[in-house]
Amino acid sequence: MYGTKGKIDLAFEYQSQASILRPSIHSRRANLTVKFQDLYGFTVEGNVDDVNVLNEVREKVRQQGRVWWALEANKGVNWYLHTTIGQGSALTSSLKFSALANAITLKKLIRKGIPPVLRPKVWFSLSGAAKKKSTVPDSYYDDLTKAVEGKVTPATRQIDHDLPRTFPGHAWLDTPEGHAALRRVLVAYSFRDSEVGYCQGLNYVAALLLLVMKTEEDAFWMLAVLLENVLVNDCYTNNLSGCHVEQRVFKDLLTKKCPRIATHLEALEFDVSLVTTEWFLCLFSKSLPSETTLRVWDVIFYEGAKVIFNVALAIFKMKEDQLIITHHVGEVINVLHTTTHHLFDPDDLLTVAFNQIGSMTTNTISKQRKKQEPEVMKELDQRIRRLNSLKVDDK
Repeated sequence: MYGTKGKIDLAFEYQSQASILRPSIHSRRANLTVKFQDLYGFTVEGNVDDVNVLNEVREKVRQQGRVWWALEANKGVNWYLHTTIGQGSALTSSLKFSALANAITLKKLIRKGIPPVLRPKVWFSLSGAAKKKSTVPDSYYDDLTKAVEGKVTPATRQIDHDLPRTFPGHAWLDTPEGHAALRRVLVAYSFRDSEVGYCQGLNYVAALLLLVMKTEEDAFWMLAVLLENVLVNDCYTNNLSGCHVEQRVFKDLLTKKCPRIATHLEALEFDVSLVTTEWFLCLFSKSLPSETTLRVWDVIFYEGAKVIFNVALAIFKMKEDQLIITHHVGEVINVLHTTTHHLFDPDDLLTVAFNQIGSMTTNTISKQRKKQEPEVMKELDQRIRRLNSLKVDDK
């Protein structure tokens, strides 16, 4: 994807090795807004406090890396693959205990963050992408991209329209090479799953996957496992029915987990989906700083889509005191946008998500989805009927 090793590895191998960000002395004294690059090459605007937080995050990344290296030295390179407890009697008690211990250790480690240099292989293994890829011939991705080259569909036209708008200004993504790589991944998937085709939001998800996985093929399989196994069905289909269901589930959870916020926002007649729809469709990639987004994805790929609700609720919870004194919708949106764009320390967010919001099982979320699905489908059906009646009237 990136061509020669130098182009990607010198940029990312890894920027935990990079020099500490140092704003000019004038910026430090005046506390002016400064521009700097984050771990994945995105230009970020912030104040000197933000720069200091990012430096602290980089140090945490280095420390977490040392923990993973120590575990690899002690347990073996792929120890995290041995976390499944078998069902058969052939598995000894000691092996079962070892697998359980590894699973507990892994969950804690992943919530603290996967070192960026290990992310590609850990994600690929734990998400199920490697298993999914193993079910088809090795040449599947290359054959698919060649087979669809030059074909034009509504999906390919929309992809071409969105490419220049995907993280504009990024040093690699916003180049002809970056656009071409992202296009191949998105077009290939649109033909793999014609029901999904392409939906706006996937461009941001696929772009960030490209930056992490470093090869188009691995990014393609990560996108496939995400849409086919991790996220709820129909999130990205034409009518976005799955996304509508998720928004209703989230509103219910907000009422239960953050009742003061929910009551105040209802009084303002603020529909939280105005903000949260983008969070769910783009998996926070347009809203949170890149390393914070990827820390969230670390957990999503291991624990599942329920994590999206934890994180979205945590963003509201972190700003509860500010949100309950807002007077109009614009104020609410401003608080949430400012909060997400300056969440440079992933631990701040994830601590609230898992310690204050509390656990939510996949089963609980599934029950909520089933409860909301009939009403969503009814609304979508009514919308289609209204549109069809308008078309008849126009004739």
